[in-house]
This record gives sequence, C-alpha cells and structure tokens, in this order.
Amino acid sequence: MVKRPADPANGNAPAAGSTARQVPMRDFSRSLPMSLLRAREAVMRQFRPSLREHGLTEQQWRILRALAAIEAVEVTELARTAFLLGPSLSRILRDLEARNLIERKTAKADQRRSMVSISKEGVKLMASVAPTSEAIYAEITRRFGARKLAELQDMLGALEQSLAELGSAEEASAEE
Repeated sequence: MVKRPADPANGNAPAAGSTARQVPMRDFSRSLPMSLLRAREAVMRQFRPSLREHGLTEQQWRILRALAAIEAVEVTELARTAFLLGPSLSRILRDLEARNLIERKTAKADQRRSMVSISKEGVKLMASVAPTSEAIYAEITRRFGARKLAELQDMLGALEQSLAELGSAEEASAEE
C-alpha cells in the first residue's frame, strides 16, 4: 500500500491506500489555475444559453463587450484585451464582420494595421442580450452575495496586479 504525504499547501492528507503518484505539489483540487477554471466554467454555464440563443459564442461576445467600451481599437490590442490568440481573433472578426456586427478600417497612421469598432447592428444585438445578461448577474449576486462578489472582483484584480508587478520585476532584473 502506497501512502502519499500530507499536502503541505493545504493540510489535506490523501485517502489511505491511495495509489496516486507521489508528486511534491498541492492537491490538484487546490491548484489555483484549476480553481479559477472551475469558477469560470460555473459562471459561463449561466451565460451560454443566452449567448447561443442570440447566435453568439463566448469569444464573439467577449469581443463585442470589449468593443462596446471603446470607440475603435487596433486588432493586436483587441487580442490582448479579449485574451484571444491572433489566428482565432482573425477568424472571429471575419465572422462578426460577415454578420455586420463590427466594422474594420485601415489605420490612418499605418496602412498595414486595421482598426475595429462595433457597428450599429452590433450595438443593437448587445442591447437585446443585455437584459438577460443583467438578470443572470442579478441571480449570481443574489446567490453569492453582493458584498462577496465585489470582494471577489477586488481580490481577483489585486491578484492580477500583484502578478503583473511580479512579472515586470522579473523582466526588469533579467534585462540588467
């Protein structure tokens, strides 16, 4: 019988008789990336039916949401904002453009670059999705609690910021 040592990160010991490989890491269930992915999936499970009803994928909605907050953006900046890889973004933009939900124009400063903005049709579509989206947010808030939800968003922002600063510090010391 193989016994795994207790998980020092969270104090949980594996079940006796566990045949899992001994790896000096926290339990998979306590992995921060997996916890974030599980939470994201639980949230998106609430929104997907409405998006499907309006003929949108999660990625298309992310792009429309990002574009609704700004007048126009260069494609590479949109990829960063929406957390999408360039090839995926290109395909999605083609689909959204074919549906007249976005508009693309050549950047005045650099003819090789393209600027993207939401179209009037895109704004109309967002307006039709918005009531359902806000109702879903209200239900999430009711179930989880407004204070806890606000704290969670603050904590996630703080985590993102602290890790961004860590990345910047590591990059700066590597350049020296």
